[in-house]
Amino acid sequence: MLAASIPANGQQADTADKIKIHILNNKFVTFTHTDTGEFYRFIGDVVMQQGTDTLYCDSLIQNKTSNIIEAFGNVRIAQQDGTQGKSEYLRYTSDKKLAYMHGNVSLTDGKNNLQSPDLTYDLGTKVGNYFNGGVLHNDSTTVTSNTGIYNGRTKDARFTGDAVIIDPKYKIVSEDLEYNTETKETKFYAKSTVTSDSGKTILQTSNGTYDGKLGKAHFVGHSSVWDDGEYIEGDSLDYNKLTGYGLGNGHVISIDTAHHSTLYCGHVEYFHKARVLWATIKPVMEQVNGKDTLYLAGDTMYTAPMVKEKIVMTKGKAKTDSLQKLPTNLKSDTAGKWIDIKRINDAKSLTDTMLKASPRPMGPEPDSLYFVGYVKDSSNATKPLSDNVKDTTNLATKKNKQSSAKDTIKLKPAPDFRWVVPNGPKYRKMDTTKSITIALEAPQPERKKKRRKGIAVAEPVADTASSADTTAPMYFIAWNHVKLFSDSLQGRCDSICYTRSDSTIRMISAPIAWAHNSQITGDTILLYLDSNHLRSMYVPNNAMVVSQSGPAKAKLFDQIQGRTLTAHFKNNEITDMLVVPDAECIYYSKDEHEAYMGVNQSKSVRMHIFFEDRKIIDIKFQQDVHQTVTPLEQADLPGMKLSRFKWRIYDRPKSKEELFK
Repeated sequence: MLAASIPANGQQADTADKIKIHILNNKFVTFTHTDTGEFYRFIGDVVMQQGTDTLYCDSLIQNKTSNIIEAFGNVRIAQQDGTQGKSEYLRYTSDKKLAYMHGNVSLTDGKNNLQSPDLTYDLGTKVGNYFNGGVLHNDSTTVTSNTGIYNGRTKDARFTGDAVIIDPKYKIVSEDLEYNTETKETKFYAKSTVTSDSGKTILQTSNGTYDGKLGKAHFVGHSSVWDDGEYIEGDSLDYNKLTGYGLGNGHVISIDTAHHSTLYCGHVEYFHKARVLWATIKPVMEQVNGKDTLYLAGDTMYTAPMVKEKIVMTKGKAKTDSLQKLPTNLKSDTAGKWIDIKRINDAKSLTDTMLKASPRPMGPEPDSLYFVGYVKDSSNATKPLSDNVKDTTNLATKKNKQSSAKDTIKLKPAPDFRWVVPNGPKYRKMDTTKSITIALEAPQPERKKKRRKGIAVAEPVADTASSADTTAPMYFIAWNHVKLFSDSLQGRCDSICYTRSDSTIRMISAPIAWAHNSQITGDTILLYLDSNHLRSMYVPNNAMVVSQSGPAKAKLFDQIQGRTLTAHFKNNEITDMLVVPDAECIYYSKDEHEAYMGVNQSKSVRMHIFFEDRKIIDIKFQQDVHQTVTPLEQADLPGMKLSRFKWRIYDRPKSKEELFK
């Protein structure tokens, strides 16, 4: 009893500004006085209290001179708010309320549990530090690192050195990060990787934040996001996993691995669920085409999935009159499809034009009811209906007679729908001047105006944030100052559309295309790709082809013009060209020694030109042919120009680097 009262008397000497130490329980105590101070040793079920904090241990040594306490065996600290710390050994500085814990250390507030071989813990600020590795358990989330600092009040933790956060929804690997156990928000200060969806989504950054609950990422500094086959990087990135909305700024690179395409730009907005992407600030798209690569540049670019359009079929056999008189606004290409010229000319907008410029199946019926028709020739071989309406009419008029199978018209089954470009983008370009908090929410639906008693009232359109059809092929649009470059083809136009369903590029509004030494112009130019190679070209109206003949200083040009033009290519080399109707030609003929013989001026309803090694080797004229040949010395060379002649060689892109300037 006398020994137990000694520390109590000594505690009365403590200054008023220090929190007193109370020994609430022990079995045995000793006192030792040395040159280094006065020591009290308490043994057996020791309980010590300082303010609202309580210490439990097997034995305790108190240095009254230095105010340092050492506790041994089954050490446990209990604080009033429920925080508890456990260890095998503890050294405690009572005036600073600073504890050093060693051996199987754990610190918990009931929800979060920090484990480490040793830990320094401030009971006043509730901040713990470890330097020899530690593990923080928070619900189903586990954080490990070499060193760490944990604040029990704010629930903020700073982890450095091989830091790893493992959560059922994601995994984070970093060299330096800050993590909040309540909000599950992570801040990055070094190279870090966030992985989710079993590796389908990978985010990388060195500076930024990630909200584990909401799946929001805000990365400052060059960062990247890999999302199920689609990759994007930029100087800053924002990504919302729940809504699928992403935002990138500065040196943005977006890669679509499935279609071997890459987008470069200064600003991009991406809607993952809707599969919609906007790109501005010098956007350039790179499309790998086998050995040749196609580059597209414009002021603004947009890509989205195509939509299904129902095909209305005629029932039964084709009507005779429908075969006798095909609509005059339809022209056939050599691929066996009809192009509706009237639909193109009647288009009121860019996207409307792209939709209306889409090829239609052969054999249209009035009122947009059309079918795919096939007939049998004399050898009983099936072939598609062609321009030869007379032959098909002869077969069709026999429909009321008993005839053999080869004299009947067969209807080939066709799909119930086709993929088309929708009438307008699902998502308008968002206002990037708004705060990032607003921008990261689900995309706002477009609004339409409704007049009510003379007042325009904005009404919300149905939310389009639902997931898009993942089977739908994509289409790509570029607006304003569009340039196109590849080794075999270059071009310029105001707008362009590329549809993956039929691998067709549509150049719209004052388009110009250059293929080797030929320049092609028209109201619209359609380029058909096959296996990533240029297969054919179609100009539906005001077609014009100009090729330089001889040296540039001679200013001699081979010229072909007509209403429509169809050209075919093999290995990206032009093989033949069909112009119909109103075909006109100015051609400088040469002998076998490449010497000029004269100028050939021709007109006809139909003109078929054949090429070899990029040179004209033969021209066939059909129907109402008018042709004159003038010796070169007698020809008015400066006046040898067709009505739509324009030579715009200086507008031709010279290299892919020009598109990035």
